[in-house]
Amino acid sequence: MKKSTARLIGLLLAIFTALPTLACGEEIRVSAAASLGDALRELSAAFTRLHPGTTILPNLGASGMLAKQIAQGAPSDIFISANREWIDYLNKEGQVTTLPVLLAANQLVFVGKANPALAPLAALAQAKRIAIGNPQSVPAGQYAEQAMRSAGIYEQLSREGRLVLTKDVRQALLYADQGEVDGAFVYRTDALQASASKQLFTVPANLHEAIVYPAALIKNGENNPAARSFLEYLTSPAGQAILGGFGFTPPPATR
Repeated sequence: MKKSTARLIGLLLAIFTALPTLACGEEIRVSAAASLGDALRELSAAFTRLHPGTTILPNLGASGMLAKQIAQGAPSDIFISANREWIDYLNKEGQVTTLPVLLAANQLVFVGKANPALAPLAALAQAKRIAIGNPQSVPAGQYAEQAMRSAGIYEQLSREGRLVLTKDVRQALLYADQGEVDGAFVYRTDALQASASKQLFTVPANLHEAIVYPAALIKNGENNPAARSFLEYLTSPAGQAILGGFGFTPPPATR
């Protein structure tokens, strides 16, 4: 009886000891710019097919908002920004543990209902309402502000309250699709996902900073081999092909 009891206890201990390993696969928390949402879902699916049992948990939003969340302790293994500013911010906060790599580049475009009167850029001085991501936290909004300042129309539009600030670039696209604004500044990759609005023109690249997507491993993910593998996958030919399929272009060769 005593031997049977001992064997039973031993078996139960073995089961309970194994439960964490059986129940918990590898998790990768990725904080990424909202404009990467569709591509990141496909990248995650492709990676998990290669690494069964791995779970990728995306947190999408404005790059500035995500960076501040991470700085305040929000769990994240990888951060992908839509500009260099916010990854540099986290680097200064001591949160970045690897040299940032550039994953992709993009273009800034203006979308809305078909209206030739709203092109080119200088013609936007006649628009009643324009949606842009809040420049304080949304890189697309920062690029849009730079372009409008270069064209000499930002101050007037801002002073007259004709700029509708959104929480991220996808909300700006939504406002344009729903006809709540005359148009919106979004990335070319977002414009490809539009349901009702059309791309009216491409903003000249010399009017704003280069649009790039730097990524880095965050302090929280330093000891997560799966996170490191996923970051490497994003820069691999397979990862780059998926990004290209969503309209992203290769990044510049140097930072």
